[in-house]
Amino acid sequence: MKLAFIGGGNMAAALIGGMLKQGFAAADITVAELDPERCAWLRQQFGVKACEGIADFATLDAIVLAVKPQQLREVLHGLPKLRLDQLVLSIAAGIRAKDIARWLGGHPTVVRAMPNTPSLIGAGITGLYATPNVSETQRGQTQQIMEAVGTAVWVDTEQQIDAVTAISGSGPAYVFYFIEALEEAAIELGLPPLAARRLVLHTFHGAARLAMSETVSPAELRMRVTSKGGTTERGLLALDQANVRQAIMRAAEAAAARAHEMGELFGEDA
Repeated sequence: MKLAFIGGGNMAAALIGGMLKQGFAAADITVAELDPERCAWLRQQFGVKACEGIADFATLDAIVLAVKPQQLREVLHGLPKLRLDQLVLSIAAGIRAKDIARWLGGHPTVVRAMPNTPSLIGAGITGLYATPNVSETQRGQTQQIMEAVGTAVWVDTEQQIDAVTAISGSGPAYVFYFIEALEEAAIELGLPPLAARRLVLHTFHGAARLAMSETVSPAELRMRVTSKGGTTERGLLALDQANVRQAIMRAAEAAAARAHEMGELFGEDA
């Protein structure tokens, strides 16, 4: 597969690094990046071709759009006419596939990807949505690219990408928020800051690994930890009294609504 990245930022670099580890050839990857220093770094770090432009789009199997959402319309208007069978994979948050297709003159094969920040260390998960004309081969190519930094989940409708954005896209921030709060509580309870951080981080890491290794639900795992009349039960009661579960659900709903708003906003031609 020959492909080009439009934009050479952190997520593009993570994908390139992961793809090379999977056996992709550096000679088959080109990066279009306006920052000369970034180009030099990409060439040195990965051995890929990195420059201000792409000489020959006709030879490419896939084009990965990795620029900021507000820059994408201008970038796409500047591209040459693509072959109908070339995959266009966008990791630009919020931009609808129909708008990408329109800005490319009606290009039929567009996939939207919503990776999350753990992708930067190869531990991400990506939500994927494909327009109807995307072939099974192109779906496979998409998975090869995005699973270089973790795992991937396909959704059936583009509207569901807004939910992916709210859950796995924004989700790391919710986790960090909870980590912050639990670490502060540990320090208030008298633990030294370094010990507090280690205890909290390893608790989250271990709990997530346990949940992923088990076939039972998170609710069942929670009940296994919760002895009647014990400390965990008392702590969970305090969370329920503060409506923490409902607050988390409202946060996800608000994030999904904002993702929809951003899609409408960024898709405007005015």
